[in-house]
Amino acid sequence: MIRAALAALLIAAPASAGTLEGRLVTFTVMTWDDPAQPYLQARGKTVTVGEGAEFGLGPEGLTGGLDVVPVEVEIAPQRVEITYPIVAGQGQFYTAGFNGYVLRFETECALFAGYRLDRAFTTLPVKDADIFTDKGALYINVSGMTYGPEARLAVDLDVTDCPLS
Repeated sequence: MIRAALAALLIAAPASAGTLEGRLVTFTVMTWDDPAQPYLQARGKTVTVGEGAEFGLGPEGLTGGLDVVPVEVEIAPQRVEITYPIVAGQGQFYTAGFNGYVLRFETECALFAGYRLDRAFTTLPVKDADIFTDKGALYINVSGMTYGPEARLAVDLDVTDCPLS
């Protein structure tokens, strides 16, 4: 009787969600029409996800007429938020097939089962098609969009229970 009750409890309990907390992640900015030949690939920065903002990138110097727009990235256990500091000013991102952010999490498995744009938080005109994943990488395309201190976006992630690498 007790075994049957425990088995029923285990079946009814939701699976625990994975987390980004404690994971090693590299953040970079890329611009391309052909991913094999990017116009810009910023120097990536690698950190372990924890409390506070993980990244605060600034200009790196022109590469082919392009440079990094200052950006801040906060990674929560199942969410990524991107904002622009006042020093970023106001402007429009260069238009290309992809001009945006790549977050590569160190993992051997498919880290994301899905994602959802938080439309209540997001002020950039990002569409679902502007976001995609590949194993442990999250891509966010902001090509041609206008940025400024009020611009922001958030993506809620369905993180799988992949082991930490």
